[in-house]
Amino acid sequence: MLNAFTRFEAQIGAKNINILHNAHILLFGLGGVGGHCAEALARSGVGTITIVDKDTIEQTNLNRQLLALNSTIGEYKADVCKKRLTDINPQIKIKVHKIDFAHQQDIINFSVDYVIDAIDDVEAKIEIIKRAKQANAPIISCMGTGNKFNPLDLRVDDIHNSHTCPLAKVIRKKIKELDINDVKCVYSIEKPIKNASTTISSNAFVPAVAGILLARQAILDIIDKNG
Repeated sequence: MLNAFTRFEAQIGAKNINILHNAHILLFGLGGVGGHCAEALARSGVGTITIVDKDTIEQTNLNRQLLALNSTIGEYKADVCKKRLTDINPQIKIKVHKIDFAHQQDIINFSVDYVIDAIDDVEAKIEIIKRAKQANAPIISCMGTGNKFNPLDLRVDDIHNSHTCPLAKVIRKKIKELDINDVKCVYSIEKPIKNASTTISSNAFVPAVAGILLARQAILDIIDKNG
């Protein structure tokens, strides 16, 4: 019988579709990267997604964020995301936390199958990585997508193998001080674009592809662990 996941099942098999239906992914951030990541997870049949984002949609989000429409400006990203993902898959379970990570640090626990970090705050990223490791939860973290133009320069690797990305350099140093290893990341080998403005430049394609790469890696890792 045909259903929403028939074509994906033809690629990965019924057993792995069932693994994804039973998986619980914790996603931090619903911006240009996180919004596309959340949608890719939902369209791939992930059964439960906990989303953490306290922000509302602004006009400046329209150029790159999947959840940003003129009709959604002023709404919470988490609320818009839940409505959209439930419309894609009515059976999906969406848990919403409209908070700063700092206000609920125990959100990462042993019931989570995977953690995806799609935020841009350095200290919060470090804390998320640290707590995911403490909970023995697999994690992938997105590095900088601002001031980048070519999505073909995105890579998936251990963060200790990353280079060129200024944010990755900072995170590498911080987690090395904490003696943390084996952290996957999405990063770009493209040199950041320099501009006269202090505004970080962005576009519709680099954050989107980064988000989809995060989702793909999480799905591959969950299948590999449980297959």
